[in-house]
Amino acid sequence: MSISNEGLPLLRAPLPGGDYKAKKFSGFQNFLPQIALVQDDIRQLRENLTNKGDGKGITIEELENALNKTEKGLQQKAEQMLSQLNNQVQTLPSADAIQAPGFMALESTWDLKKQTRGQHRIEMSQAYVPREKLRQPQPAGALLPLRKGEPTQLQGLSPGQQSKQTLALRAVYNPHSQQNRPVMNENFGIMLPLIPQSKEKKPPPKPVMGSTIEPLAVLPKANRVDAQLAPPPITEDDARKGILSLIERGLIPPAAQLTLDPSPVKNRMVPLHNPEDRNKPPCTPEIAPTLAGVKLDLVTKNYESATETMAKMPVIPPHPQSVNSLGLSRTTSGKTRTTSAASSQKAKTPATMKTYEMPIQPLQQPHRKKFLLIKIPNSRPPPTTPASGDFKMISHRFAVQNGRIRDTSSEFLSFKQHYCLTWGSIVTVLKHLEKMLNNFAVPVAFINGDRLADLAEEFELERPPSIDDLLSCIVNRDDVENIIFKPGRRFKGPNGRDIASAKIQATWKMYRERSTYLEYRRRKWAAGVIAISWIMHIKMAKVRQQLKQVRLDNLENFRRRAKKFSMSWDRIKKSKRVIIHIPSLGLNQDIRDSIHDFGIRQNTQMSRLCDIRDPNVDVIFISPVPLSEETLQYYSKLLGLKSAIDSGNVEDQGEFSDRYKIIVPEAIKSFPTHRMCLSTLLKYSPQALFRVKNLIKGREAYMMTNVPHVDDLDIAQYLNVPIFAPEPEVAHLYSTKSGCQRIFASANVETPPGDHDVYTMGLLHECLAQLITENLNVKRWLFKLDDEFDGRGIAYCDVTEHLKCFTWAQKEEKRYGDKWSKKWAQEPVFIKILAEIEDVLKNHACPVNTKVYPTWDKFLQSFLSQGGVIEACPPSDSITTLTVDMLIEPNGAVSIVSCGDQIHAESPFSCWGVSIPQSSVEPDVLNVACYNIAESCKRRGIMGYFAIDFVTFIHPTTMEQKLWALDISLQYSDSLAMFYLMQFVSNGTLNTKTHVFDVPPPKQEAKKRRRRLHGQDEEQPPNTNRFGVMSTRLLHTNLSVVHYSVFFQMCRAHGIGYDIKEKQGTVFMLIDSFNREKLGMLAIGETLQGALASFARNMSVIHQEISAPNMQGDTNFSRAISDIEGILGTTIQNADEADEETEGSNESK
Repeated sequence: MSISNEGLPLLRAPLPGGDYKAKKFSGFQNFLPQIALVQDDIRQLRENLTNKGDGKGITIEELENALNKTEKGLQQKAEQMLSQLNNQVQTLPSADAIQAPGFMALESTWDLKKQTRGQHRIEMSQAYVPREKLRQPQPAGALLPLRKGEPTQLQGLSPGQQSKQTLALRAVYNPHSQQNRPVMNENFGIMLPLIPQSKEKKPPPKPVMGSTIEPLAVLPKANRVDAQLAPPPITEDDARKGILSLIERGLIPPAAQLTLDPSPVKNRMVPLHNPEDRNKPPCTPEIAPTLAGVKLDLVTKNYESATETMAKMPVIPPHPQSVNSLGLSRTTSGKTRTTSAASSQKAKTPATMKTYEMPIQPLQQPHRKKFLLIKIPNSRPPPTTPASGDFKMISHRFAVQNGRIRDTSSEFLSFKQHYCLTWGSIVTVLKHLEKMLNNFAVPVAFINGDRLADLAEEFELERPPSIDDLLSCIVNRDDVENIIFKPGRRFKGPNGRDIASAKIQATWKMYRERSTYLEYRRRKWAAGVIAISWIMHIKMAKVRQQLKQVRLDNLENFRRRAKKFSMSWDRIKKSKRVIIHIPSLGLNQDIRDSIHDFGIRQNTQMSRLCDIRDPNVDVIFISPVPLSEETLQYYSKLLGLKSAIDSGNVEDQGEFSDRYKIIVPEAIKSFPTHRMCLSTLLKYSPQALFRVKNLIKGREAYMMTNVPHVDDLDIAQYLNVPIFAPEPEVAHLYSTKSGCQRIFASANVETPPGDHDVYTMGLLHECLAQLITENLNVKRWLFKLDDEFDGRGIAYCDVTEHLKCFTWAQKEEKRYGDKWSKKWAQEPVFIKILAEIEDVLKNHACPVNTKVYPTWDKFLQSFLSQGGVIEACPPSDSITTLTVDMLIEPNGAVSIVSCGDQIHAESPFSCWGVSIPQSSVEPDVLNVACYNIAESCKRRGIMGYFAIDFVTFIHPTTMEQKLWALDISLQYSDSLAMFYLMQFVSNGTLNTKTHVFDVPPPKQEAKKRRRRLHGQDEEQPPNTNRFGVMSTRLLHTNLSVVHYSVFFQMCRAHGIGYDIKEKQGTVFMLIDSFNREKLGMLAIGETLQGALASFARNMSVIHQEISAPNMQGDTNFSRAISDIEGILGTTIQNADEADEETEGSNESK
């Protein structure tokens, strides 16, 4: 066992490193003696091994003891050294650190370039210091002696090391340096985190707006004005643009003669041809009989044999004329037709040039089989028809075989020589033709050279020729078309596989992009719809908010004007004023849409013009329909009777056209089918509003409407006038059937048994069952809708006739007697009736107006949606309905204006006409009920005109007359308008206490007084009582065929007219100017029977005059006459009973 110098540890001194290494050196001084002892032990161990060369080796125990001792010593000192190093703060040395004097570096380096490994081992073996010298005590701070052969270093750092340390120090001081993290990691073992540095994003360059080139110079204005001036010089930059640019900019005059140097056209000598060759036919004798004089390429390389080719040709039956072609001569057509180059028709393929199509493979693959038309020696050609005259007349023709022109053939050379002057354009067309035939792999095509030349001239400066244009140049066009238009033929030409794959890819991409585009367009459309819907929603919300605010402002201004109007009413009604009459039916839109001739229905109150009876009143009437000139003349004459009526003399007629104005809103023509109320039409008629505003300027004025509407507030706001009516919402609330029941309840007036505010099916059944249980004597029950009017929304059911338990219920009522009013007594009957009532209503309930509500289900749907009331029909066969028109003035004064009995024609629940004054109820009883209802209305802020409907009958049990309040209509009624007409033509007044209508007595001439003889009766005073029967619902379709002038002549002939002196007769109201189917009529008489009879007679006469047996027309005259006859019978019976009572009382006296 031998140990060489290579395995011994070397004692290496630290490199000079400034302050940091100087501080570390003090720690190494304590560790160096231990290392020297270890080296000494290892040296002794080596010497012992060397001295024992006699073959005696050292024991393993001695070697292990030496190694263990060395290992323990080194481990202890290493731990001490590590603890000292870990407790010290490491710092970098300064750049100008200076080594201690006498310091020598002991570490040697191995120069790989100069020294070999053996030389290095020798030097290392000679570098050890003897053991005796190492064990000698060294002074403090002394360094170890140098090894032999070790190079020495000078004191201090080299310039390169100083520069390196300076750069390292700068990197440590600068945390943003890229070398900061590597230096800290190498020198201190500190790995700093990587801080990403955000690079400043430079803003993108702004796009350059406008033109990016400088404008070109143009001819100055002075030269354009005066052409005699010298043109400006042309610069080099302008010259580079070209001559065409200079001419277009005007720098060169258009008429200037230009000379190009050097000239682009070069002259050379033209070869002359022999004139005899001009008419020489270009044909090849050896192949002319077979292929019609066209020479083909007969190269048979890589082609099939002629026998195989002919075997694959289809067999064509021989032509009849060519069956005996060997022995018979061919016949040609007698007529020939020249082929024009400019003809647009397809060139027919001559019979001698018919080709036979065989399988063709792509031409770009030469190793595949190709099939051509070749001449087969020693074989007969296929049977053909004789050559036509067209082909014989062709002067230039050549063949294109497999997409290539045979440019060496005599035919083509002859064609090229003939068209040498225009060959440039012909070459272009030939390229297009070759490309087309090559792409579709056409085996052979015969070209008409003349047609090709014409086509080249036609497309020389235009777009390239189309396939149809190119096909027009081919003689065998039919065969070529069959090949070209065969599906998939395009992909059998050159690069067919690539073209097919490109086509597939393009089709797929097109489909994909198209699908993507359609989806994008659908989403874009949807986004647009959503955006527009959202924008419209926002705008509509803003408009609604604005309209709501405007209506609130209008309502506030309406209340302010109404308050001021009520305070000054006493003064206004005694002074001159203007009344603006707007007969508008402000009903719900659904109701307006269901009314036929809605404009005529609003025009039934033309008699409002009669307000000029008061000399302080002027009238502005807003007409809902246009009025004819004939109608305007009638009302002018009618109103002109004012003076004659006052004086009783017919000749005292005047002119009152300055006291009334009739205005038609222009919006009627703009909305002919929208069924708008008159207030809305006037609101959208600025010209009519402007005219009304001018007419009332500086005068006291107020509006008087019919059924109030929200648009009335807008009109009043524009005109700045008050409205003689309640608020629209208040009027709508208390005009409903449920709303008027609240007024009747607060007024303590008697109403029919019933219930109101019914909105659900269960509540309907429960309320009806309870009402039937409490009133078993009522046979018919009525169901009324809240928002309907004029008796349209009514249905009835005769419950007692169809209840199975009705007889048992009557027995139960008799059994309990006076205790029947108790709930516990009625409960069993209520339960049974409730169980049956649903089926009874479903099977036996009927609407009154079947035109609006054809079935009970339709009526029930509307009933549950808007609510309604249940009422008992009076238990009597003789029922009379009354209408009372009342007025609540702005200052709170209440008065009865008119009262009358209703006349029914169309249905028993709809008012067709009225007889004034009423004669069915005692005046005191009726007045008390009316004034109580008026006071209840006044407490609810209701002002203006309103109508109350009552029903009176004789109760079958008590035999007493009952008066039930049925309905309230907060509107200006038709009966009120006709009553003012009656007042106007009779100059009479209604005594509201006695319900008597009186007229002033006629003026009598003064007569001499005579002595009355004995037995002669005294002259009775004239009768001043008058009764009027009126209606605005007269309908007869035959009236449309009679003009008003003829109609009045007919009435005059039958004695239908009005007596101004006697204040009785008939007056008509013209409400339908154009159709003339509807009419209003007023009949005045001294007695009620006389007025009714006169009214019925007038209708009968009119019906007979305008109707024929075969043309009766649609009318309500007959039903009205029947109802009037019933009323006449009743009045006659009542008069007879009154006479009998009077006679009985006289006899008793």
